[in-house]
Amino acid sequence: MPRFTRTLPTLIATLCALPVLAEPSAEHGRYLVEVAGCNDCHTAGYTVAADRIPQSAWLTGDSLGWNGPWGTSYASNLRLLLPKLSEDQWVLLARSANYRPPMPNRALHRMSEDDLRSIHRFVAQLGEAGQPAPAALPPGQEPSGPVVRFPAPPAP
Repeated sequence: MPRFTRTLPTLIATLCALPVLAEPSAEHGRYLVEVAGCNDCHTAGYTVAADRIPQSAWLTGDSLGWNGPWGTSYASNLRLLLPKLSEDQWVLLARSANYRPPMPNRALHRMSEDDLRSIHRFVAQLGEAGQPAPAALPPGQEPSGPVVRFPAPPAP
């Protein structure tokens, strides 16, 4: 039978050294916004110039449309939305998210409550900025600006 007594103190020391998030924080929210890819859609030009987009321009929405069988959707300006919601309201909204593609609704559903609260704190800390994104268009209505087009899935 293997002896684990020699490695147990090392394992405990390693686990104790891991950072623990005591409560939601704006700093953790910033990290989540970056690793979850929120800026990729919600910050104009971010996917092609991430390192050149100042944080002051983050999450202000985009007029680039995402067009497919669902119509055309636009990434909303989170800087105008989240500061108007309490943390509790934001958590409820994120938990029930069912936005049009390409929004990864499941990502919001799977985040912990502390993660969602951290995102809210970060966005609220940034403050309101920018203009509202264009309104979504129904299927069949042609957008007037630039779009990324997703073809309809093939018929079975």
